[in-house]
Amino acid sequence: MKKQSSPRIAVLQFPGGNCESESVRALNRVGLYGEVFRWNRPSDELKTYDGYLAPGGFSYEDRVRAGVIAAKEPLFERLAIEAEAGKPVLGICNGAQVLLETGLVPGIHPGRVEMALAHNYITHAGKVVRRGHHCGWVNLRCEVQPARTPFTRLLQFGAVSPMTVSHGEGRFTTADSDLLKKLEENNQIVWRYCNDDAQIEEGLPVNPNGSLSNIAGLCNPRGNVVALMPHPERSFFLRQVPSTWSGAWGELRRTNARHPERWDVDGPGAAVFRSLAGHFGL
Repeated sequence: MKKQSSPRIAVLQFPGGNCESESVRALNRVGLYGEVFRWNRPSDELKTYDGYLAPGGFSYEDRVRAGVIAAKEPLFERLAIEAEAGKPVLGICNGAQVLLETGLVPGIHPGRVEMALAHNYITHAGKVVRRGHHCGWVNLRCEVQPARTPFTRLLQFGAVSPMTVSHGEGRFTTADSDLLKKLEENNQIVWRYCNDDAQIEEGLPVNPNGSLSNIAGLCNPRGNVVALMPHPERSFFLRQVPSTWSGAWGELRRTNARHPERWDVDGPGAAVFRSLAGHFGL
């Protein structure tokens, strides 16, 4: 456990969440002080933290639609104030859904819900093959320069990072036909789903949910609030990468297969958390 003198990151917990422990572990591993912040604490206490992480899970059982009930909790009024002050905020999976429902992301018109993370619409070769929950590994291509967000400082433009997805409502979509153009112009698309060669392809196995323009992660215009559907905390360690995975990370995993003492070194998801630590000068 890191000392409380380290930068403090509140890991928001709602009924139905299930990724708090992994998120705290990842934060502590990089020198930050991760602390679970339950939904029923006084929201003003959030102002004492240096950053915020809304983790994955199924808040309020995803009733109505994923993230919408948690987004109405009073603590997000305080979180919006802290985000406006420039503090970093990361939403992972269900946390990403919540951030979109609050209007913090995309945040072109703050407070307005401009995009949805809708039910998966899974295609292959141009045909719908199924809908519903999808769990597996995917590749993400970083679409921004390192300084764009606090969570990309250690990622080069075009870098490919394998991560896990596990969601039933992960399809970035919008009814605003001009929004995608605005996101491109504002440099708000942080990650896209790609193949092993960093090429964008529609449908399985590259795009696991039918997301608009293969979007896997977005930020607000300022860049300090990020919504990411895949799970970097579940790919933090090299041992979490499948030994059958292709690409450089899969090769590294296979190279170290007979050396378990090396399995706890950084995996592809660690860069997201180490970038945040770098943001605080660690």
